[in-house]
Formats: sequence, structure tokens, C-alpha cells
Amino acid sequence: MAVPDDLLKIGDFARVANTNLRTLRYYEEMGLLSPASRSDGGFRYYRPTDVNRVRLIWDLQQLGLQLEEIADLLNTRTEGMDRAQLLERVRVALLEQNRLLQERMEHLEGQQAKVQIALIKLDSCEGCSHQPSSKNNYCEPCQASESPLPDLLSALF
Repeated sequence: MAVPDDLLKIGDFARVANTNLRTLRYYEEMGLLSPASRSDGGFRYYRPTDVNRVRLIWDLQQLGLQLEEIADLLNTRTEGMDRAQLLERVRVALLEQNRLLQERMEHLEGQQAKVQIALIKLDSCEGCSHQPSSKNNYCEPCQASESPLPDLLSALF
């Protein structure tokens, strides 16, 4: 069987997708990714655009999804499905990714707010003569204001 020229051998595809052969084979086993073609010898060939799917899998993993959950979410390439069904499945997948991204951004914004609070408090530490140590419970509570330290300062002092 002749393999179309625009397809990439699995090794070349792995390099382009910044992954390895084992991962690609595992993704196939999990139903996350399918080769576009196989040679007579069984070699896998992928479309260059399949790298987008590998990147999406990686992105979803970074958002905390397990591969089984990702497989369910990416179950959009089903033969025999009518166009309306396909579009709805794609819409559901995109909306779920958007929801996960929104949760992650809220979490990161919360972390950033904690850093800002710690930095502001740290500025007030400039004029303090106390050195954080075990003898003063690492300045907990603050030796000057007697208030608890921001969580990040407490962790770092």
C-alpha cells in the first residue's frame, strides 16, 4: 500500500509533536490518537495536523485531566455521525476546555494576589530590626504589628 507523501512516519511525527514513540502508541491504545495510515509493514503514519491533537492532549493534562477523561472529551471523531452531532460534540469539548481554563486562571489569580500581599508586607519588614529565627517563631506573628504573617511570608521566613 502506498503511503501519501504528506504523511509523517511515526518517528518524524514524534519529533514534530515533541513527544516520543511510546507516548504516541499509548495515546493510540487509549483512543486519543489514530494514525492516518499504516504501511504494509505496520508502520504508523500521521497527518502533520495531528500534532494539534497531541498538543491539545498535553494542554488538557496540564489542566488536571486524566487521560481517560481526555479520551471521553475528545471523542468527536466518530464515523457515521451526522454533522450536527459532530458540531455539538466539538462545542461541548471546547466549552469544557474553556471552563477548565477559567478555573485555572482563577486559581492563578488567587496565587498572584497572595504574592502581592506578601510583597507589600515584606516592604514593611524593611524597617524592622527583628531577624526571623526559631527564637522568635520566624517572626510569626509579626514582631512589629503582632498580626499573623501572610501565608507566603510565614512559609518562607
